[in-house]
Amino acid sequence: MKKRIIYGLLLILAIVVFDQSTKYLARTHIGQFETIEVIPFVNLVNVQNEGSAFGMFRSLGNTFFILISTAAIIFMLWIIVTGKEDYRLFSILAGGALGNLTDRIMLGHVVDFIDIHVSGFHWPAFNVADSALTVGIFFLLLRMLRKGN
Repeated sequence: MKKRIIYGLLLILAIVVFDQSTKYLARTHIGQFETIEVIPFVNLVNVQNEGSAFGMFRSLGNTFFILISTAAIIFMLWIIVTGKEDYRLFSILAGGALGNLTDRIMLGHVVDFIDIHVSGFHWPAFNVADSALTVGIFFLLLRMLRKGN
């Protein structure tokens, strides 16, 4: 097996382990309606997200998100194995998707626990997997913009 495949799989595993560990801590140490202030603009909470980003599209149901996530992860693994793109980028995306997919399969919802707020405005709660997906999408878009030039 090529090094990039092994490194890619290890990166996916690291993201999923970190994501699931932090979600476990949130579920077991933060009450459903409890807020723990970390610093003046960051709280820890325990939110059950049944939708997608920001809780949108929850009416589509958990099965829909499981199927879409599974298809996306399979596609990203194919990209990693075939070496058609940067394995690190797609490993970050796959790790984030797999972290949230694990919640959907095991719990029926995604656990979000990071609450960032400023002057009474709260960004929707998120988690480590969401952060990985955001970073991955940002660098994917940046890469696409650079290739366009």
